[in-house]
Parts: sequence; C-alpha cells; structure tokens
Amino acid sequence: MPDKKSPPPASAASRARVTDIAAAAGVSTATVDRVLNARPGVRAATMQKVMKAAAALNYLPESDLYKAMRPRPMQLVFLLPPRSNRYMQMLGDYIGFAEDHLAPFNVRCKYHHIEGFNPRVLAQRLLHHGRQADGVAFMALEHPLVREAVNTLAEQGVHVVTLISDLSNSRRAAYVGMDNRAAGRTAGYLLARFLDREITHPGAAFKSGKPGKIAMIAGSLSYRGHEEREMGFQHVLEELCPQVQVVGLREGHDDADTNYKQARILLEQYPDLAGMYNIGGASDGVGRALRECGRDQKVVFIGHGLTPDTRGLLIDGTMDAVLTQHPQNMIMNCVRIFTNLRERRDALAGVEAVRISVILRENLP
Repeated sequence: MPDKKSPPPASAASRARVTDIAAAAGVSTATVDRVLNARPGVRAATMQKVMKAAAALNYLPESDLYKAMRPRPMQLVFLLPPRSNRYMQMLGDYIGFAEDHLAPFNVRCKYHHIEGFNPRVLAQRLLHHGRQADGVAFMALEHPLVREAVNTLAEQGVHVVTLISDLSNSRRAAYVGMDNRAAGRTAGYLLARFLDREITHPGAAFKSGKPGKIAMIAGSLSYRGHEEREMGFQHVLEELCPQVQVVGLREGHDDADTNYKQARILLEQYPDLAGMYNIGGASDGVGRALRECGRDQKVVFIGHGLTPDTRGLLIDGTMDAVLTQHPQNMIMNCVRIFTNLRERRDALAGVEAVRISVILRENLP
C-alpha cells in the first residue's frame, strides 16, 4: 500500500505562543504581553530580547514587529487661552490638522482651550492634564501657583514647555516664542517712524510743539511676555521720541469687546491721541473703536498676531503694522523640543529661534 501522505507541517506562526517567546527571551509571559502590546514599564534591553525571540519564531510579520518595536508615541498636551483670541484659535487648529506632519516624531498631540487669566484655574488644569501626558506646552502666567504646578510636574517626570510667554524661576524645560522685549522695542520703533511721517503733514500735533500721546492695551501684565513688550516699547520711545507721552495702559484680556470698550474710553479721553499699541490679541476690538470714532486713518496702530481680523485691518489701513510669529513654527518647535527631551538630547538641539515677522499691508503673505 502506498504510504499515506503526512499532513503539511503547521506554520511556525501557528506553533509559536507567548509562552514560547517568554521561554526563548528568558522573561515572563506578562513582560512579553507588555512588549507586544506596546505597554510601558519594560526596559529597552528587555524589549529587544523579546522582539528578537518573536522574530526568530516568526510570531509576527516583519511590519508588525517594526511597529511593536517602535517606542510608544509621546503624549503631548497644549493648553491654550480661550478661542476668543484668534491667534490662539489658529494654534489649536494647526495642532488639529497637523497629524501627518507630526507622524515622523512619533507623538500624539491634543489641545485644550482653557481660562488663561486665572492663575488658580491654570495651575489646576496644568496638573490635571499634565499627569495624563508626557509633555505639556502652555502660555504661562507669572504667578506662584502656576510656578508650583510646573515644578510639581517636573518632579513627576513630565516635561513642561512655556509658549509665547515665559515663567521665571521655574523648572520648565524650554521656552518657545519671540523675544518679547525685542518685540516691544520693534513696535515702539515702528510707531516712532510712522509718527515721524505724520510730523511732515500740516497741522500735525508735533508740528506745533504739542507732545503726542500714545496709548497701550495689554492682554494682562500677569503675562511676563506682555510685561516685557510694554517695557521694551516704552524704553525705545523714550530714546527716540522723548516728547511723546505714554498714557492709559489698560488690560483687555485679549477679548475683542473689552478691547473695544477700553479703546473707546482712551479715544474719548485723549482727543489728540496719536498712536496705539495693542500688546496682546483681539486687535479687531481696537480697530472697531477707531473706525467708529473716525480715527482709523489718523491714529497709528501697531498690534500682534497675523489673523484674518488683523489682515483685514492692515488692508483697509486701520492697522499700520502687525508683529507675528508663525503658528506652525511654534508648534513644530515644541514637538522638536519634546522629542529631544525623550531622546535625552539638549532641549534646544536643532531648534531655530522664533523670529519676529513684521507684516505691513504691502508684504502680506
């Protein structure tokens, strides 16, 4: 009788089990399970032994092995001021649709818009979201509660990056944003030059020897960045235009309606107001006040953050210049810093400093 054909051998993949991998790697089945399912708590050397054993037993296709060997994605959270600040809305929107750009960095990014002017709420949100993440980026308020929250996260191994406005004497890993003092000086220089242009016009305030008046609106001077902009602005005006009188520094909390009210009060209080500097966001509120008072083509207006609103104000001549930092560069710099920290490199390795871009009507991108 002819010999019966023996059944084809079972594939190595069907024979190999988790217990086989554990035995080959010299580890427990629980460790194998953690490695194959990309769970934390396994040393890199142990993970490599498990993956080599799984590869030798043909337990997983090569593509799956590569995915399993890849480190767990870094969980990053961005805490941003409310969406009423259009620039912050743009930052959040970029995080939302930049997943493909961020894929090579092996990170997963989320963002939340939170109360940005209450230090107690900000500290609470920092601790809440930070304990569920590997890294947190946020716009800092200069306050002991916020500083303590940052230091607590640092002690727990959570990396913290300050965004746009820095935090002094804290354990944050890095700051991402423009040099705010230089930004304030730039705004002051631009305003001085625009005012100098106005001096040549008949009837200009400076022509008769009367001092011009300049007003400022800040989001909040609890933001170190806004305080530094104000200082730089005032210093350069003192150098270039000692005859200018700076009046009425107000806080508008980056809210368009509040900025509108503050600007209306300033315009009514100072009929000879020659210039205005909006240190924070929501310049559209200031622009609305200038237009309603018929002063939009007479008062030199400098602000921050290129958004659809400020773009429109530049085009119609209400604003003279906008200082901005590109949202995509800000987010990518944060991600590069967090990646450097994960790889135990210097936080700023390969990270370019944020440049101050001066946008005028004639060079709008």
